[in-house]
Amino acid sequence: METLRTLPGDDVRQVMWRFADRYELHMLVQASRQVARGPVARLVANGGRNAHDWTPEKAALLQHFDESGITAAALDPEDGGFIAGPKNFALALVAFELSWVDAGAATCSLAGNLGLAPLHERGTPEQRAKYVAGAAPVKPGEDRKQVRAAFALTEPIPFVGVETGMLAGKVRVAEWPEGGEPTLQVDKRGRFITNMGFANVVTAAVDSDDPRIKGSCMVILEEGDPGVWDRGTPTKKLVHQLSSTNDPVFNLKVPAHRIVGGYTVKDGVIIPNYSHGEIIEAVFRRTRVTVGLMTAAKLLSAVEPVILYQRRRFRGGEGAPGTPRYELGLQQKEDVVQRLVDIWATGEASASLGFEAARLFDVLDPLEKQKDAWLVEKKLTGRAALKELSRKTAGAMELVKLLSQPVGARDLKRQEALEADPMVQFAILDSQANVLCPACKLWNTGHGATMMREAVSLMGGYGVTEDCPGFLGQKWMDAQLEATYEGPEAVQRLQLSITMTNEVFLAQFQQWIADMRRIASDRPGTGACTLASAMQLWLWTLNHVQTATDADGAKLYHKSRQGVTFPLADALCWLLAARQFILDVIELETQGGAHPALADGLAGFVSFFNDLCHVQAARAAGEVSRITTEIVFGYNRHPAWDEASCHVCYQAEELESLEGIIPGIAGSVPAGAEVAGPGQTHPFRAGPCVKFAGLESFARLRAKLDGCLTGCRLAKVRAAEALTKVMTREALDYPV
Repeated sequence: METLRTLPGDDVRQVMWRFADRYELHMLVQASRQVARGPVARLVANGGRNAHDWTPEKAALLQHFDESGITAAALDPEDGGFIAGPKNFALALVAFELSWVDAGAATCSLAGNLGLAPLHERGTPEQRAKYVAGAAPVKPGEDRKQVRAAFALTEPIPFVGVETGMLAGKVRVAEWPEGGEPTLQVDKRGRFITNMGFANVVTAAVDSDDPRIKGSCMVILEEGDPGVWDRGTPTKKLVHQLSSTNDPVFNLKVPAHRIVGGYTVKDGVIIPNYSHGEIIEAVFRRTRVTVGLMTAAKLLSAVEPVILYQRRRFRGGEGAPGTPRYELGLQQKEDVVQRLVDIWATGEASASLGFEAARLFDVLDPLEKQKDAWLVEKKLTGRAALKELSRKTAGAMELVKLLSQPVGARDLKRQEALEADPMVQFAILDSQANVLCPACKLWNTGHGATMMREAVSLMGGYGVTEDCPGFLGQKWMDAQLEATYEGPEAVQRLQLSITMTNEVFLAQFQQWIADMRRIASDRPGTGACTLASAMQLWLWTLNHVQTATDADGAKLYHKSRQGVTFPLADALCWLLAARQFILDVIELETQGGAHPALADGLAGFVSFFNDLCHVQAARAAGEVSRITTEIVFGYNRHPAWDEASCHVCYQAEELESLEGIIPGIAGSVPAGAEVAGPGQTHPFRAGPCVKFAGLESFARLRAKLDGCLTGCRLAKVRAAEALTKVMTREALDYPV
């Protein structure tokens, strides 16, 4: 059977991640890679991560970002960019390439986009024109200062990382001349604010400290505004040292038109058009995806360094060239290669999930703008808007059900009408995005950090040195921070516990199960059958806990029962990542043949990736099985040896004596009956065996899933063997 010959390159990735036909993205990837594996890698290799301060060497990266096109990648053409339309996927590729070498450099680049994101998503046209366009690199002959932005949301301890709704930053009216524009006094102390070593514009979240201002908002602060602009002390991070992180202090006077999104005045009260919560919701639901891909890049970047280390482990000692000890080194033993298979499979699944979420937002963004314009046109706000949108949800449910039917059985006219309604399409895609975004952030960074520890361990003591090939030790540490960026894991789990019960999403999820069954029929080697059974088990459990109660009669699925909702959210993430990986491999198989560069090795890539899919599907199934079983059975009280239970126990001595009189009586004991030993009132156990009353269907699904794991270890063996034969370079393409 054809198997892996070389490590996958751009030709494979462009097909799997659906950008083979976008030349501008090919160029962006190459430009980002040159910066990452050139100046960024040299800075890391020369000890640039050993300082907390924003040094001239680190500041030089900004010029590289500008010259390569990385800075302009986030901008629209009218603002100085070169990519038209939504740019979630483009920025995801930039983050992936930079994080392949160092996530701090990626954060330095992306944090500027984050600082501008409130203006891009909710800013007024004037704000966008001044600040977003001002972030474009200065061209020869231009006389202006380039905007370098930062995003100031988090507050000093104890608020930092606890609750984004709790704002110590305050805003009040400083002056309000008759008939003139108010001047605001902004008091904000930030914590862990990225880019503050060099930012000259900050979008800051503040709460009203004045009855003349309603609620919270975000305000644009500029270096040079009257008052205090203190960048603060650098944060003494153990990670992401190539980004600038400070605890700034602002006490500034700014004009009211700096409120992000503008404001209205009613009865002498300033009413911001958007609260800070509405703005960060629009921002974070997109930018969390890029953070998830930063960890995915680390895992995939670890594969080649680990292979090189494993094969060279014994060179220089016993064993001549050509011998297994010399050529394979540690790879003579299956443990190290099978553990590397798990790392690689996790990296592929996390990248697949992240890039799918980024592509989804590119499709969703224009629909969201249409939705906003539609509501404005109808003059709908608040409950009226929600009521109107709920009608579109009904249409979305109808369309999902239509698409699940065979083509010949569908009402095609009705299908066409629903598909032509952008609000129906929005409802469908929005239900997906609200799940995929937190799932990507939670699983990629959380489980990804665990698997990065595995990668470091496979390097032995070399893994925790500064000169470890691929900077794996630093990447492992960096992953810990990425798990807390833009909301720690609990925030993502909380969001998932709400969004994963959306009826439109669940209708699609049911269809995805059927899709996996069909894929399993055509491509059994992918593990799609295993995944479909795991998805069915998860869905059964979700439906069960929404009506079930615990041993004390308390409802199981409730926002306060995080011991139920959070593990189910974790289990869903495993399923979503494995599913998308399978879909990406199918994309490679079906579309790869159209690319001449792939013609020779395509079969080998597909065969190897199928085995990785099977490995990942099996691991996902195991996690789902464990989590769902604990939840379904774990909230029931175990039967105890009370008087009634002991009374129905059979005594072993009595059965033995009766066996001589009535042969076969011992075999007639009812199934599940208890038999006590000599001198016992009951068997030595916690209580009578648990009965499955009402849970028989769960037990059947669980047993079916166990059987679906057949062959998964054979897939791991094949994938591990491929790692002992794959060709690699003699050295990495960036300095160490």
